[in-house]
Amino acid sequence: MAKKAETSVEDRLRALYDLQLIDSRIDEIRNVRGELPLEVQDLEDEVEGLNTRLEKLATNLDLIDDQIKSKKNLMEEAKALIKKYSEQQKNVRNNREFNSLTKEVEFQELEIQLAEKHIKEFKAQIDQKKVVIDETKARLKDRKTHLKHKRSELDDILAETQKEEEALIKKSEDFQKKLDERLVKAYLRIRNNVKNGLAVVPIERGASGGSFFTIPPQIQVEIGSRKKVITDEHSGRILVDAQLAEEEKAKMEKMFAKL
Repeated sequence: MAKKAETSVEDRLRALYDLQLIDSRIDEIRNVRGELPLEVQDLEDEVEGLNTRLEKLATNLDLIDDQIKSKKNLMEEAKALIKKYSEQQKNVRNNREFNSLTKEVEFQELEIQLAEKHIKEFKAQIDQKKVVIDETKARLKDRKTHLKHKRSELDDILAETQKEEEALIKKSEDFQKKLDERLVKAYLRIRNNVKNGLAVVPIERGASGGSFFTIPPQIQVEIGSRKKVITDEHSGRILVDAQLAEEEKAKMEKMFAKL
């Protein structure tokens, strides 16, 4: 019975370290991609924003054009009224009627002046917006070129790594099933809390992997006996002996080569 328990613990340690090697391999693949997916997403958002801005600017130009047309129509109506009132002045019967028509003419002349002022302001707005449109189009062209380059870069990396990553994720799930749920939860918790996601590490030069804290000789002997799961008191990582680690690395490298 003792031998069975010993084998069971050793099997769990090997499965844990295999799981760590698989997950570390996935991390390496994702590190190769780095910030590229986020960069591509940011560029896509920026291109979409620039397109929306151009659409709004084009709509604003159309509105300003409509306002200019409206003012020009108003000027034509004012000119027609001035002509009408001027003709009526020739047939007035008294000064009161003449003065009343004169005021009407003056009002229409002011309307024309005001419309001309507004048209001038509208045209200035159009010139300003055209400058912004040109700048936005140049920016959009630049961002589209940059996005095309980054997408191509990301696609190349994905083409090289996506199949392997998907296979590794499946392997990770399979190896987790080999372990009891409590141990998997502990592994994942440690992995999320430590640097580089290393939850299971071998002893290297008398210290836990990636750490400068020395493991006492008695603890090293216990780890080497593979009779229980031992964690590093400083980092909380699960510890395995160097020989077990080398054996599992060699085994997993052969598996990785087939993916």
